[in-house]
Amino acid sequence: MISAAVTGFFTAFALILAIGAQNAFVLRQGLLGHHVFAVALTCALSDAILIALGVAGFGVLVEQFPTLPLIMRYSGAAFLLGYGALRFYAAWKGDAHLDAAKPAASLRATVLTCLMLTWLNPHVYLDTLGLLGAVSTQFEALSSKIVFAVSAVMASFTFFFSLAYGAKLMSPIMQSNRAWQIMDVGIGCLMWLLALGLILG
Repeated sequence: MISAAVTGFFTAFALILAIGAQNAFVLRQGLLGHHVFAVALTCALSDAILIALGVAGFGVLVEQFPTLPLIMRYSGAAFLLGYGALRFYAAWKGDAHLDAAKPAASLRATVLTCLMLTWLNPHVYLDTLGLLGAVSTQFEALSSKIVFAVSAVMASFTFFFSLAYGAKLMSPIMQSNRAWQIMDVGIGCLMWLLALGLILG
């Protein structure tokens, strides 16, 4: 049981730790202080669903629908290109710092964007359904699989809430438009690189 718990937590944490589209969005929302709890909860719950499916054997579905990974890949690439373009536009406008004092985007719009960044990203399926699902197969007992899955879900909640609320620690260096422009350009480049990787991948 202890082995399953430790393996599940640290494997999931290591996979989630890599900065990606979802993490960049959570970081930005945390810095702005806009719907922070909802964003972190949406990401963590999405991961919980995917982890549960992965441990339960989602690979069977992919075998039944071999074109599914391809569809997810290009859908994700299209969305990442669009979101990256929005960040470049925000950097070009150069008023992100001022936006922090303006009314935030609606909760619905924010959560929808968060869901799209999560569910249209093929890498999240590779990490949760593929890699975590594969690692979980080393534990044959049902009780051990459950412990593994629960520990992986705990890692996801720990990571996303720490990232979302810990982002405020960066607020002192994000007090100028220039800092926000640099961050938005960085996020935009990351989105487009991820999209390119999906298209070429």
